[in-house]
Order: sequence, then structure tokens, then C-alpha cells
Amino acid sequence: MLRRFAYVLAVCNLLLPAHAQKPANRAEAVRIVADMRRIVTPEGIERMQAVRIGGIDQWITVRGMDRRNPVLLMLHGGPGYVSMPTSWYFQRGWEDFFTVVQWDQRGAGKTYAANDPAVVGPTMTRARMIADAEEMVAWLRREFGKERIYVLGHSWGSSLGIELARRHPDWLHAYIGAGQITDALESERRGLRFALDAARRDRNAVAVRELEALGPYAAPGHPVVLRDLYVQRKWLGYYGGAVHGRRNGDHEGAAARLAPEYSDDELRTVWTASDFSAERLLAQTVALDFSGWTQFDCPIILFNGRHDHNVSASLAAEWFQRVRAPHKTLVWFEHSAHEMFNEEPGRMLAALLQARAIAEKAGDVAP
Repeated sequence: MLRRFAYVLAVCNLLLPAHAQKPANRAEAVRIVADMRRIVTPEGIERMQAVRIGGIDQWITVRGMDRRNPVLLMLHGGPGYVSMPTSWYFQRGWEDFFTVVQWDQRGAGKTYAANDPAVVGPTMTRARMIADAEEMVAWLRREFGKERIYVLGHSWGSSLGIELARRHPDWLHAYIGAGQITDALESERRGLRFALDAARRDRNAVAVRELEALGPYAAPGHPVVLRDLYVQRKWLGYYGGAVHGRRNGDHEGAAARLAPEYSDDELRTVWTASDFSAERLLAQTVALDFSGWTQFDCPIILFNGRHDHNVSASLAAEWFQRVRAPHKTLVWFEHSAHEMFNEEPGRMLAALLQARAIAEKAGDVAP
């Protein structure tokens, strides 16, 4: 029986055309991915370009089956942890219903590679990043003739997105927070408790020792230093608090190598850029507190991974109960931690389609 199966498999392989065989290298694999996701509809849009934002060239992709659809801008996490490299995997369904914009922010991804780090480094401030986000939204509204767009802020990106929702509600169909930062220090404390409890249940003496050595981590009067944060994140991720059911995010790093948007040189600097951004912005990010921001003049939608301890989902849900907005929706992703768009891409699309109803009511959709 086994011999017969092997024979059938061999015959089937012989019948496959040459271009359907295993890719010989990264370049060939990338061409296959790019061709599979190529947009060919008459009203479609597929662009990769630099936009002059904040005095430097910042790289975006714009993709959608019909440019008359509502615009959705994704603000990636990190700081510096770009979502463009895996968008080939999670985003394709979105493009049927939105014009989707991925943006490598100042100091991240392709934008890092396109600029001199020595020049950009001194500009890596929270105020400048917020101003960049404002400029990017304003540019998209002009470029596509849209009164309002959607902004999806993930993790670090949620700290920019919530600023847009507060400052410019008239620019947005809705603000969508995914892995939403609220009281960042309390989130850090809850993340440590999760990791320490998991390590103790696992009788992992090394993890317990390293985590207990952090002492009064993120306590009032004890600013978080990056060295301690990385220890907390190491064990939090090991026990599935960042990506549910996995020990780490290596699979995403591997998937990034198939991203058609990146040259080999740009891929080599992606993690350098992530460190560059984190060194300048992460410590202040984990000190942010938006817990008092509960009144908004645009719709607010929260995407929460049930197992997210990287940015506490339970804390975000508690905050959301107090939020007042013209419309608000909380969506739980039961099989996700912090990366719901990669962990549950089908559920993510379904949730975005619910949000799209706001633009439909406003008439901002393709006929």
C-alpha cells in the first residue's frame, strides 16, 4: 500500500508544470506570492511608494480591489515592529472591501532603510510620531478624496491611533484599537504576574528566578528599563502571552522573508530598525496612561485577543466599559493573544466587515 502511494505521488509530481515545483530561492518564492496577490480589477489599486511625511520619505503600500472603497490605514506596533512584511498573508481578504494602507513608520522597515539613521535618530520623539500620523491621514484623505478613513492601531500603533481619535474625530469613520494600550504600567504588572504564575505552574526554576529578580517591576516610582522589560517579554512570550499556543514569533519572522515589498537589503535591516525604534521610544511607551481618556466623538472599536498579556486585554476591556462614543463595539478573538490579524485572519476580516457598515451608511463604498 505504501509503495502504491509513493508511485501515485511520483506520477502526480511529474504531471506538475515546472513553475509549480518548489521555489529554488527567495526571489522565486517572492515572485510567486506577488503574482498570486496581484490586483487585476479595472478599479483596483496596487501601489508601493514613498510619501514625504515629516520632512523624510516614508514608505507605504496601497492595495485594494476597488479604489472607491473606504480607506483603512494600519498603524503597526513595536515601536518599529512593521506589519507590512506579513500583510501578504493576513491582508488579502481585506482588499476586497477596503483600500488598505500599510505604512512603515519613521525609523521602521523600508522607511528606516531609505533614510540616514544619524539624521532620523534625533527626530524619534513621540510628538513627531503623532505629527507623522496626522500628516499621513491628511495625505490619504487628499489623495483618495475621502472625508473620513478608518485607522487601525495595533499595540504601539494604538498609542498613535487613540491620539488621532481624540484630536481629529471628524477625519475618521472609526478608530479601531487592536492590542490597545490603556494604562501601560498596569499592563506591564499584569503581564509579569501572568508570566510568573505560568513559570511556577511549569516548575521552571530559571524563569521564576529571572522574573522574581525584577523586583517591583513597573511599580509606581520605578520606571521600566528596557533590560527588565525584555526579561518580562521573554517569558511572557514563552508561555503564549504574545502569540497564543506558541513559544515565540519565529514563524512571523520566517514569513517576512516572503514579503514582495522588501529587497534582500531591506529585510536585513528590519530587525535593526526595530531595535533602533525601541531604544528611542519603547521605555516612554510603557509609561503611557490613556485610562482617563473615555470620551470620544467618533466610533471606537476594540479588537481584543482573549490570551493577550503582551498588552493586557483584560485591562483594555475594563477601560472600554467606561468609554463613551457615538458607537462602540468590543470584539473578542478567542484563539488569539497579541497578533489577532496573524492568529485569526478570518475572524479579523469578519470583524472589519462589521466595522465597514459605518462607511456603508455614509455612502463611502464602491457601488
